[in-house]
Amino acid sequence: MKKISLLLFLPAILLAQEKASTVTPKQPGKYDTNKFSQMYDLLATPNMFRTASGAPGPAYYQQQADYKIDVELDDKNAKLSGSETVTYYNNSPDNLEYLWVQLDQNQAAKNSQSPLAEGEKIEQVLPAEKFANKYLKQGTDRGFKIEYVKDAKGNPLSYVINQTMMRINLATPLKPGEKFIFSTKWWYNINDYIQDGGRSGYEPFEKEGNKLYVIAQFYPRMAVYNDVEGWQNMQFWGGGEFALPFGNFDVNVTVPADHVMDATGELMNRSEVFTPAQVKRYELAQKSFDKPVVIVTQAEAEVNEKGFSDKKKTWKFSAKNVRDFGIATSRKFIYDAMAVQLSNKVVMAESIYPKEANPLWGETSTRTVAHTLKSYSSHTFDYPYPKAVSVSAEDQGMEYPMICWNYGRPDENGVTSERTKNGMMGVVIHEVGHNFFPMIVNSDERQWTWMDEGLNSFMQYMAEQELGINFPSNRGIPSKIVPYMSGDQKLLEPIMSNSENIIQFGNNAYGKPAAGLNILRETIMGRELFDHAFKIYANRWKFKHPTPEDFFRTMEDASAVDLDWFFRGWFYSTDFVDIGINEVKQYYVTETPTAELKDVKVRKGRFGLDKGPFVYLVSDKSAELNLASKKPLKVEEVKLLSEYVNQKFSAEEKANLKAPKYFYEVEFNKPGGMLMPIIVEMTYDDDTKEVFKYPAQIWRKNNDTAKKVYATEKAIKKIQIDPKLETADIDVTNNTWPKVEIKTKFD
Repeated sequence: MKKISLLLFLPAILLAQEKASTVTPKQPGKYDTNKFSQMYDLLATPNMFRTASGAPGPAYYQQQADYKIDVELDDKNAKLSGSETVTYYNNSPDNLEYLWVQLDQNQAAKNSQSPLAEGEKIEQVLPAEKFANKYLKQGTDRGFKIEYVKDAKGNPLSYVINQTMMRINLATPLKPGEKFIFSTKWWYNINDYIQDGGRSGYEPFEKEGNKLYVIAQFYPRMAVYNDVEGWQNMQFWGGGEFALPFGNFDVNVTVPADHVMDATGELMNRSEVFTPAQVKRYELAQKSFDKPVVIVTQAEAEVNEKGFSDKKKTWKFSAKNVRDFGIATSRKFIYDAMAVQLSNKVVMAESIYPKEANPLWGETSTRTVAHTLKSYSSHTFDYPYPKAVSVSAEDQGMEYPMICWNYGRPDENGVTSERTKNGMMGVVIHEVGHNFFPMIVNSDERQWTWMDEGLNSFMQYMAEQELGINFPSNRGIPSKIVPYMSGDQKLLEPIMSNSENIIQFGNNAYGKPAAGLNILRETIMGRELFDHAFKIYANRWKFKHPTPEDFFRTMEDASAVDLDWFFRGWFYSTDFVDIGINEVKQYYVTETPTAELKDVKVRKGRFGLDKGPFVYLVSDKSAELNLASKKPLKVEEVKLLSEYVNQKFSAEEKANLKAPKYFYEVEFNKPGGMLMPIIVEMTYDDDTKEVFKYPAQIWRKNNDTAKKVYATEKAIKKIQIDPKLETADIDVTNNTWPKVEIKTKFD
């Protein structure tokens, strides 16, 4: 509300401003008490590799690893065998004395340290199956069996395996600009992920004796070497996922001849592995933009799943500039696809699923993939790969370049509840969305889960809301993170915690970052500034390796919004948001000072004292503050004001003056340690409403309280903070004046 000129008098007759002070937070905070200080103490020093703006620097580099892989599935014994040749390019300025290779399957080996690092307790009630698996069953060794590691000439290489990491010792250091070629051969037993868990494995269909395979982490993979950590060779304990370099893949996958499969990359021999009719259907799918075309029908899949062919078939895939490779194969698969028009290109959305997933998957999966590609591309960059595949794998939710596994199926009668459908759509959006974060914007998941899961959960929220069906999103809505943020501090860690040290993984790495980004977009920055900065970050770091600092710096650099206070509090501490209304005072205008005001000396300007006469605003201590108790101000009835207005303003100017009638001083307090803007909704006595929004900087000189004055034409009957629950305020009982009773869940 624009204030009229007579309000220029108001500061002159108010008491001297309270001295600002910075106070200690009232809850555990993991940072300095100056919550508006810049994050120089927390961020890495900018350099030639990574600039202060958050962009790659002129000396930025990244390594490359190209793979030629041959793998074969032994379906009867659930065993995978393979060999690979790796060409590793040293683009760094450093001499490398050895190479580190990830052997993530060793996390499931018999001698794995992962189970030993987890606490245990007796479960007193167990189903027989779970008891037998836990206490009676002899576990199968699922670790890699390395048969050899050789150089380009076939000579054995010296290597050492330390749990999930393998060090290849080089006879001479690999110099900058050089490449090194080595080959290895291995095999391992594939896990039943329904029983044993894991991000990949097989799902058994015991009645018919079939398996549905989703295969990943199946080959020795190069670790990342970069300017931040050198080798990222942290062990895989099971929580923090993967850090991988980009490269080109040529992969041949040999499976039983009756299998249908898909994988990362473009299929190079489609006419050899599909029937002519299926090839024609795929060609139709490439031109179908409004609905999927079924390429392998349910009837064909039902024939395949009864065959158990002894013959083999090799599927050949080629993928350029990807960081990993995933495979899904089964004789049970139905396959459909459709084309997706992005701004500058056409890509394919595809799904493979067993008959048990229909009709839900045939109706929903590929359409959801297409929507996801459009939504994410609009907020970042056009999806650069030729396809995105959604695989029905019950009890799974996992992502790889161009392919992902997703849960959610109808019941035995083919009936799908709304909850199941929404859950399935949500996980498809989430896992397909991971193509952008971290498959393309390639952050270090082993170190910072939130950089892919949190950013992706935020993008998922936007994609879900863009469906236009009032989708019930689980993450991204600020109010949904309140139970976590208001919880026991002993069970909370800052978002900026290593993946393996997080207690409440979903809330910390998915929910809180997603809610925080939503607050940035909707409440702090605004959509235009946020969307531009977020798109700049995505484009700066696509096909590169960003760090948290690169994200924080880019969001400020591209928006001119100081966000250090937000990142410091939301990401580096466990502080929560709690802003309340502490006191409301009403004032009336008079020319007669009360006892406490008549001797007050009031400064005018920078020098000297104003000797009056004065207009006084006097606190109405007797007021029933839900409605104004004093009669409204009329300027003509206050002699001093009336004379000033008549002398200083022309008739035209007087006609344009505002006419405030009621005066209020509202004191807000902040029991929570986390800074946040104050959003105030005023309800007037005629039930009209007005919203005022004050930036977080209102707390910069006093971390406890902040006051605002309201000169209104109507009496105020209600004041409410954060009426739309935008800020994750953990206690809304202090958000309203006059105070109202908040119904509990019990009520």
